[in-house]
Amino acid sequence: MLQDSWRKSSYSGATVDDNCVEVAFSEAVRVRDSKNTTGPTLTFSPEAWREFVSR
Repeated sequence: MLQDSWRKSSYSGATVDDNCVEVAFSEAVRVRDSKNTTGPTLTFSPEAWREFVSR
């Protein structure tokens, strides 16, 4: 299985206590908490993600 390439938000803070998300793009768009990388993820269709980030 291919490993997702996760990207951290450019709005991330510089300290470990800052809230931050990571996003992985493939057939779907997945979002996770950067401090809990083995935790749950949210999954969006590419169309739903484009709508979300355009707001």
